[in-house]
Amino acid sequence: MSEAFDYKKELAKLPDEPGVYRYFNAEGEVIYVGKAKNLKNRVSSYFTKSSQHDRKTLRLVSQIRKIEFTIVHTEFDALLLENQLIKRYQPKYNILLRDDKTYPFICVTNERFPRVITTRRIDRNIGTFYGPFANLRPMYTVLEMFSQLFTIRTCNYNLSPENVEAGKFKVCLEYHIGNCKGPCEARQSEEDYNKDIEQVHYILKGHLGPVQNYFKNKMVEAAQELAFEQAQQYKERLDVLQRFQSKSTVVNPKIADADVFTIASDESAAYINFMKVVNGTIIQTHTVEVKKKLDETDADLLAMLIIEFREQYGSEAREIITNIPLEIDLKAEITLPQIGDKKKLLDMSMKNVLYFRRERAEQSAAEATANASKKDRVLIRLKQDLQLKTIPRRIECFDNSNIQGTNPVSAMVCFIDGKPSNKDYRHFSIKTVIGPNDFASMHEVVTRRYTRVLEENSELPDLIVIDGGKGQLSAACDALKELDLYGKIPIIGIAKRLEEIYFPEDSLPLYIDKKSESLKLIQRIRDEAHRFAITYHRDKRSRNSLISELENIEGIGKVTATKLLKYFKGVKKIREAPVEEIADIVGADKAQKIKQYFEAIAL
Repeated sequence: MSEAFDYKKELAKLPDEPGVYRYFNAEGEVIYVGKAKNLKNRVSSYFTKSSQHDRKTLRLVSQIRKIEFTIVHTEFDALLLENQLIKRYQPKYNILLRDDKTYPFICVTNERFPRVITTRRIDRNIGTFYGPFANLRPMYTVLEMFSQLFTIRTCNYNLSPENVEAGKFKVCLEYHIGNCKGPCEARQSEEDYNKDIEQVHYILKGHLGPVQNYFKNKMVEAAQELAFEQAQQYKERLDVLQRFQSKSTVVNPKIADADVFTIASDESAAYINFMKVVNGTIIQTHTVEVKKKLDETDADLLAMLIIEFREQYGSEAREIITNIPLEIDLKAEITLPQIGDKKKLLDMSMKNVLYFRRERAEQSAAEATANASKKDRVLIRLKQDLQLKTIPRRIECFDNSNIQGTNPVSAMVCFIDGKPSNKDYRHFSIKTVIGPNDFASMHEVVTRRYTRVLEENSELPDLIVIDGGKGQLSAACDALKELDLYGKIPIIGIAKRLEEIYFPEDSLPLYIDKKSESLKLIQRIRDEAHRFAITYHRDKRSRNSLISELENIEGIGKVTATKLLKYFKGVKKIREAPVEEIADIVGADKAQKIKQYFEAIAL
């Protein structure tokens, strides 16, 4: 250390108080910001020869030329100030709390007749911001729900009283199709409009109860006034809200608002998952990686990230659920649950942070395979993401299809080395299940498929994918157990809502990075199974329709109709065929009746 810096003189100035200290280098740049319960003790520890510092800390100390400090009332105040100063100065020896991505927010504007917009630029003067949304799908789901529930304008007109009174604007198509009530022409009052905006704020805060009560009261009022059509509209909006609520990840309505934080770390980085819980429902989740600069403890890193995330997401929850003890007062109750629903919530957060850490740790291995073909690279990544023992060369995926409970069918598609193997695709007409029962249908087709594979001694897949959540996956697992294949073939379910991956006998889903090639492969296989099932379903409905038409002919039953369609491939060809050709298939008497039928309907 340079003789120009007399650290003993500087240390003598430090008080025995909580505060924040700043280290400067020879150029006058802030190179480190830290907090302390006791400034004198903490800063002195850097310069004590008996302290065992690592190489990075020794390098920091060698560059210190000036020390400044700020005294605060509490350690919590020190944490807040440290967070602000790190973001302002971005010292090279501190972890950086800024994410390299800019996530979008939903903004409810402050203008007259407020709008609901998305933006990545935060200006608190223009409105109230909700977010950020690290995953775009939930954001667009909420926006779509708003369009179904409310009549909020989408134009950017300045609807000042003077402009509206002067008749500067005219209603647009949105008004004529019922998506807007025309405030631009004073066809809707500001008071009425703001009632919808109030409900929007409730939903974005995660409070669905007041909104449901709002629509229930509206429905009852309309019914009492005998406006039954309007009452039905309010009922449909209630249904939209209930469907949205059912799609949310519900933990337990008895759990009050809480923030969940879990941390896992290695020598070079820490990985933190945050889940925001409102009224027992997870409404936002975010996982980050923090590169360590010095020998920071997990408790120090987590405390800093708790302050950062709660500020970023505007959380004022009174309970913080976490996996490690925190001694610092964070102005909230710190809970380390061991059992119950809060422990399940903590386990879900921990599962995602461990997956995130494993994903980052395996990036170096993925880079090693960069020179391999794309096919192998994706399959290797899929093996890593799903923790499979072998590369999934052969993947088989099942999907059910029925429309309004009619003609239920299932389909299986097969991908080999990441590409569709059309010759191995299979259709299944449901035989043992009556009505639309996805679980029972899945059990039947998985049983039929692998019973035949075992009988023919054919090749078993390296991975089975079930299009659906826990219910469909459980039904498929039951089928494998009956065939003594459970545990011998890896099997997963993929749910459409948030593209989460479910594993057998594990209630907590896995969320793979949305940009991951392995997730895109699973989605492609799932979509192909859905397309194949839908196509077969349409063909079957069409074929049943044709058979029904032929059954209208006196003396023609389903067996005869099926025989005719199998030979002629369509009603048109039957209509155009000579009676002798039809007679070769069904006999002269029936052939004559068929010709007479088509001649009669042609008149």
